[in-house]
Amino acid sequence: MTPSRLLSPDPRRRPPNWAVSSKWLLMGALVTLLGYLLLSPHDVSAAEVTLPGLRFQLDDPEAPKQISGVLQIVFFLTIISLAPAALILMTSFTRIAVVFAFLRQALGTQGAPPNQVVIGLSLFLTLFIMQPVWQTIHQEALVPYQKHEVSGEEFLKRGLQPIKEFMLRQTRKTDLAFFVSLAQQDKPQNAESLPLTTVIPAFIISELKTAFQIGFLLYMPFIILDMVISSILLSMGMMMLPPVMISMPFKLMLFVMVDGWSLLVTSLVKSFR
Repeated sequence: MTPSRLLSPDPRRRPPNWAVSSKWLLMGALVTLLGYLLLSPHDVSAAEVTLPGLRFQLDDPEAPKQISGVLQIVFFLTIISLAPAALILMTSFTRIAVVFAFLRQALGTQGAPPNQVVIGLSLFLTLFIMQPVWQTIHQEALVPYQKHEVSGEEFLKRGLQPIKEFMLRQTRKTDLAFFVSLAQQDKPQNAESLPLTTVIPAFIISELKTAFQIGFLLYMPFIILDMVISSILLSMGMMMLPPVMISMPFKLMLFVMVDGWSLLVTSLVKSFR
């Protein structure tokens, strides 16, 4: 046998499958570790639980208090993480953001203005519209609480009352009645006695309805302009030219000539008065 044949690999010999071998080794290690945990003679009656930064024993008489403290921390962190979404859905932000999204689609400018500008403008308009509500909360709830004149429960009640009144002013009665019927609750004496779990979804549905109505009115002049330009191009025989390329500059010119941003923002702000 020649040296070249000795050095060349044998085509009949299959190389070892290292991926399969590694998988079996990993499974063997996991089974060994599980068996050690189940069969090791260490005492399991203590039921010791160790978490990152937390250590307590379930058999300890003080364990219920420790667990209660941990659950309170988890509950507080959960509220903090959900607070921005709740505040956005309980203010005028939803209507403003949806209307701006409709405007961008109607103009045909997919990325202008960008999302950061739309969200930023919506936030600042929300602060402007909700300013009377924030002032009421500050005067009737925050200041007395800082002076220790009211308890924490009373502070939350006074702080949520102005927001609830704002939502009820913007909510349709039909939407309130719809969610009252879904909750299978008794007919309340007045809308102010409804819980927030009923008022908030009814308010969101009403805001979406109003935003879609405004979006429909925004679309109409731009759709008419698209149809006129498409008919002109078709009559001239330019069927291969996309009408959007021609209509978008005219849309921008029309929107700027009528001072569209001022008209739209003024209409949005007055719709909450």
